[in-house]
Amino acid sequence: MNDKIRISDLPEFDASRYLDSDEAIAEYLTLILEDDDPALLAAALGDIARARGMAEISKASGVTREALYRALRPNAHPRFDTISKVCRAIGVRLVALPIQQKECLREHPAL
Repeated sequence: MNDKIRISDLPEFDASRYLDSDEAIAEYLTLILEDDDPALLAAALGDIARARGMAEISKASGVTREALYRALRPNAHPRFDTISKVCRAIGVRLVALPIQQKECLREHPAL
């Protein structure tokens, strides 16, 4: 009974299946933004767009579906205007908050 599970046999995780409310989407996006990773942000926006319906997001954002798929794939680096249009289309707003001084010094010791 030493059956080994191969990673290739596992189903691929799809976050879009769990993004079924505005609150879940906002929480997911907030956590993603904390990582400061533009490629991860693009992929997360792609997850959200698939959860809402890529055609609907395309229409609401004014960006073609093909361009959305390219811009919101993992490891993509979309332009800020694309991110802004998609955020508006999915009904979220990016908000700036001050960084706590200790946190800022820990992340940027040269300050």
